[in-house]
Amino acid sequence: MSKTEKVSPIKNFFAGGVGGIGLVLAGHPMDTVKVRLQTQPKMIPGKSSLYTGTLDCFMKTITKEGFPGLYKGMGAPLVAITPMTSLLFFGFGLGKKLQQKHPDDPLNYPQLFAAGMLAGVFSTVVLAPVERIKCLLQVQASNNVIKYTGPVDCAIQLYRELGIRGVYKGIILTLMRDVPATGAYFMSYEWMKDCLTPQGKSPRRKV
Repeated sequence: MSKTEKVSPIKNFFAGGVGGIGLVLAGHPMDTVKVRLQTQPKMIPGKSSLYTGTLDCFMKTITKEGFPGLYKGMGAPLVAITPMTSLLFFGFGLGKKLQQKHPDDPLNYPQLFAAGMLAGVFSTVVLAPVERIKCLLQVQASNNVIKYTGPVDCAIQLYRELGIRGVYKGIILTLMRDVPATGAYFMSYEWMKDCLTPQGKSPRRKV
């Protein structure tokens, strides 16, 4: 692919969506285990904890709920992954352009980090409510209290109870986590491209 060749935004949109769906399908089971371990009730003296570790949580979830139990709350991430990925790369492209006087101006690694941080802000707009809904659905099954029937019902109940603040509860912490993490992600990605590109060729492509 030449340096000046452009990729259709529609292709980027669908490619990002397909890649994101694969990411959710592969990683959601371990995410469910992580959330349940983080939110399990405090251990009462004289009684064992609900889960003793990752493998125990994994096995108990399968025994009690079957393999579908590992995918509880996956609907919201699946629906949101394509627009979230699109916003992520839109934010990165915008962050780069804001720091360039000319479209072909190269950026140093701190500038790429800053552009990635802006991408994290954009993606969090979609990610924060999705994370909240996902976690609530993952936890309720292990607590034997079924309050929400699915992602849509969860979103509606949160909005009715607390308004938009209920849907976006925890967004500040999500920003504190994802903004620097996304900056580091894009900076390290560009660094690896530079390291792996043969000498005399340019790894940088327009976003």
